[in-house]
Amino acid sequence: MALIGTIIGKVEINSGAKVLHDLYRHTPDDISSICPDKIHSCDLLSGTRGAVGSTIIWHFTQDGKRQTLKEIIEEVDETNHKIVFKVLEGELVDGKYKAFIITFHCEQKDGKQWSVWTIEFERLDTSIPYPTSFMEYLCDYLKEIDDHKTCK
Repeated sequence: MALIGTIIGKVEINSGAKVLHDLYRHTPDDISSICPDKIHSCDLLSGTRGAVGSTIIWHFTQDGKRQTLKEIIEEVDETNHKIVFKVLEGELVDGKYKAFIITFHCEQKDGKQWSVWTIEFERLDTSIPYPTSFMEYLCDYLKEIDDHKTCK
């Protein structure tokens, strides 16, 4: 079993690529008011909100456990509505993954709009599971956000 892997999750969206991209890039702290049972806050630690090089920390609950995840924004692509986050630390990765990159982007395919999460990771050893439950978590709360933004 390989130590390096990639998993991808897709969610069909109705609210629009720009709406979701802007939310994740410029106002991620608003997500806590949309799905407060999953996301508690997203705080800017350094840099400028949404800018490459900025460091943020998410406070969230997954699988009944309160957790934090500290990330740095590595790349922003306005044209493809893409944001790349490098995870620096947090309960999800500490002692489990050597590298953990989360990419969010939106794409148009077959007349539908999709939001796509990609997780690229390197496990410390083969006993560490693939982060599939975290991918399910990302897709679930993205559906909640899309439903909320579509109803507005």
